[in-house]
Amino acid sequence: MSGTSLDGVDAALTEIGPTGQPRLLRTQYLPYSDNLRAQLLALHTPQPDEIHLAAIAANELARLYAQSVEAVLDGIPPNSVRAIGCHGQTLRHRPADGYTLQIGNAALLAELTGIQVVADFRSRDIAAGGQGAPLVPAFHARVLRHPGIHRVIANIGGIANVTDLPLDGTVHGWDTGPGNMLLDAWIKQHHGAHYDRDGTWAGSGAVHAGLLEALMKHAYLKQPPPKSAGREQFNLDWLDATLGSLNETIDPADVQATLLEFTVQSLCDAVNHECKGAQELYVCGGGAHNSALMQRIRAHLPNVRVATTTQLGIDPDWVEALAFAWLARQTLHHAPGNLPAVTGARGERILGAIYPA
Repeated sequence: MSGTSLDGVDAALTEIGPTGQPRLLRTQYLPYSDNLRAQLLALHTPQPDEIHLAAIAANELARLYAQSVEAVLDGIPPNSVRAIGCHGQTLRHRPADGYTLQIGNAALLAELTGIQVVADFRSRDIAAGGQGAPLVPAFHARVLRHPGIHRVIANIGGIANVTDLPLDGTVHGWDTGPGNMLLDAWIKQHHGAHYDRDGTWAGSGAVHAGLLEALMKHAYLKQPPPKSAGREQFNLDWLDATLGSLNETIDPADVQATLLEFTVQSLCDAVNHECKGAQELYVCGGGAHNSALMQRIRAHLPNVRVATTTQLGIDPDWVEALAFAWLARQTLHHAPGNLPAVTGARGERILGAIYPA
């Protein structure tokens, strides 16, 4: 798995038995080089010769994915692995225009590893009229739903999304807005760091009420689910324009504090408005390690038990990688991987394309 945070590759060696319950055996994380991260970030916007540049980046990603597979196997023979579920790196997510693009050259990955690859999970859902995202709610519903407790799972990566798991009724899920994306971009611009460890820099500032109000006016937040978001909606250009509209200078630490509050408020508003009666909220993704962010979520949801998925027996860093292993298994079993109530697709669909070894 490599997501919108553009930090690196999460590889999870997973065993899934007949019941569909996954067992995490081994994990491996390989960071992106600064050069690859910059290339991928640049490809999110139009530029000269972008088709060639995207193809070269896809090949580089495939080689990095292959390295991560070799590292996580560490002596386990490749022929004992049924498949690699590879999400790829999203460059554009435009469901309104009928497409989404994740690169990674799955054919090259199959060639390098000798293991069949399942990739391109999102396109079939979009072809069926859906958003192609989020896809992890189907996994959350299968693995983390409780028969007697109304739970919400919040995945806070670059983008934040929630899965509502009510006791009865339909599972819903959608992207609530930015997760770590703006926080990471702002601290990178001002301090050269890839992320704000524990929200320390945000904690040194104060929330700017005017900026928060302006951020919360983003049109995406007013749209009802099903919906999905990415860098197209939330990026530094939009943030800079919003800052410029205020006609005042705001201390960068105060901007960071406000961005953290923006992530929290947009997520918690979604929980309060769309997940009424929720008793528990479990956080996974990189945001689970941001203590300042977790404290603010608890403050916004005083009547909900807030914890990380560690409490459910799954390390929050590996939930999404596990989900795409499970989605690959669904593909191989000719079983649907989407939830139409989540994505808005016309019905259940078998997701993914298979690249034989």
